[in-house]
Amino acid sequence: MQGPAIFLAQFMGDTAPFNSLESICQWAASLGYVGVQIPTWDARLIDLDKAAESKVYCDELKARVEACGVKITELSTHLQGQLVAVHPAYDLMFDSFAPEHLRGNPKARTEWAIQTLKNAAKASRNLGLNAHATFSGALIWHTVYPWPQRPQGLVEAGFKELAARWTPILDVFHECGVDICYEIHPGEDLHDGATFERFLTATGNHPRCNILYDPSHFVLQQLDYLHYIDLYHERIKMFHVKDAEFNPTGRSGVYGGFQDWVNRPGRFRSTGDGQVDFKSIFSKLAQYGYQGWAVLEWECCIKDSEQGAREGAPFIASHMIKVTERAFDDFAGGAVDEDLLRRIIGV
Repeated sequence: MQGPAIFLAQFMGDTAPFNSLESICQWAASLGYVGVQIPTWDARLIDLDKAAESKVYCDELKARVEACGVKITELSTHLQGQLVAVHPAYDLMFDSFAPEHLRGNPKARTEWAIQTLKNAAKASRNLGLNAHATFSGALIWHTVYPWPQRPQGLVEAGFKELAARWTPILDVFHECGVDICYEIHPGEDLHDGATFERFLTATGNHPRCNILYDPSHFVLQQLDYLHYIDLYHERIKMFHVKDAEFNPTGRSGVYGGFQDWVNRPGRFRSTGDGQVDFKSIFSKLAQYGYQGWAVLEWECCIKDSEQGAREGAPFIASHMIKVTERAFDDFAGGAVDEDLLRRIIGV
């Protein structure tokens, strides 16, 4: 495992040190981070189209980042990936994720999003990266708790269409040698294990279809986030270290009652302040040989972001496990003695 790293999306702002690539990277390094995950929708951090076309630009970008004391861990297209699949009910709310000239034109917006993801594959290759973070988008999320009941075949049709949009993108990522890691997240059609399995099957078990593991979203769904690692560790290629808590009441539960974050039973917390058992998560990931980055994603309804960032690097570092290269009882071993073995088993 590599780290600690930090996802810059929630920290970018209009004042120093959060308003330029160099200053925010220097800030991250000063806190003890060794990697940064780059949101590609912020032009202050990266020109994604240029990065897709120019290895020279990417080499220069890497050098600028590394001169600040950190390295690029992955690129993120969470906002653009969301636009690959948008149900019409969400058109107005998601239009702000697209360039202004595409707003009000869902077909052109989708085409732009698909091309943007393909560019992200090429940019990742040019930067020497092997994994990429994104969202799947959603065509049938509005039916997750249906009334009236879903018509027979609706789920299959939804995942067939979702896979049809994503498979050409996955193919480009495959050509570039980069894994797409979908953040499994409520609001996306890929929001738990069962939906990831449906999508994986619909893509023909595409080798580049993988998972960004973020336990906070599973706490909010009341899903067993440790067993999830047992089930899907072969597909987990990215890891967001983000905390959450779930405290149901007689007034509201998983759905939150349309309340603000601070009043919901399920809410995101700064790392170490919530209910996520990170010690067990890091142990399981080490057990299964996870070799990607441990990346802080800060989202908290109470704590200040800068305090969360300061606390995040040592928190991650203290949980990372250097996997042993020998068994604890190797001292008791020795050369294989076939005669001794047969005598021990009584033959």
